[in-house]
Amino acid sequence: MDGIHDLGGKQGFGHVELDASSKEGQHIHGFNERWHAAVFTIINSLFANGAAANTDHFRHSVERIDPINYLSDGYYGRWLGGAETMLVEAGLLTQDEVNNRVLNRGYELREPVAARPLVSPDVFPGKERNFQPTAQRLPASAACFSVGDKVIARSLGGAGHTRLPSYVRDIPGEIIAVHGAWVFPDANAHGKGEDAKHLYTVRYQGADLWGPSAEAGVVLNIDLFEPYLSGV
Repeated sequence: MDGIHDLGGKQGFGHVELDASSKEGQHIHGFNERWHAAVFTIINSLFANGAAANTDHFRHSVERIDPINYLSDGYYGRWLGGAETMLVEAGLLTQDEVNNRVLNRGYELREPVAARPLVSPDVFPGKERNFQPTAQRLPASAACFSVGDKVIARSLGGAGHTRLPSYVRDIPGEIIAVHGAWVFPDANAHGKGEDAKHLYTVRYQGADLWGPSAEAGVVLNIDLFEPYLSGV
């Protein structure tokens, strides 16, 4: 989907800064803070119990949290917002219960809070509520493109999940690898089945992406699904 989460290729956000605990090497069993481990456990529980149907469903829940929260809450804060969304959409909590918990803990409540559940959530058949890592599948048809083909990523806007970053849309690139068919995130995130599509690595020149001010000689390789691409 188009939203604040799609930050790749955008300028104006400054350098990536390490937090204090990362600089000092202080971690709690691999986590910077104890609550990060709690959120990690919550997410795994949602996968185990079907509230998170698959990785793409989870990613889409994170994409849909409030934009201010997305920029300010950090990595595991975003995970927590996604968890709240999935819990509400699965009928395990109500939005009021999420809000009241924030208020009862003494935190200032912004409106809306991070969670942004849909009024009519996507429906996942029972057989699809089984977490499996995104994986390669047998192709239903031959690949449309080959190594060396010139392609352009189409502008596919909308509210649905996609793995097509905005900054490569309408930019010419060249296919440098063909990977066979893989689970298509755009369908898998919404209960529409795996709908396996061919996957390619597309090479982009830095100057095509960022203009003449781009660092000389920079190239970027991005894995993109066949429905995203058109021939040039």
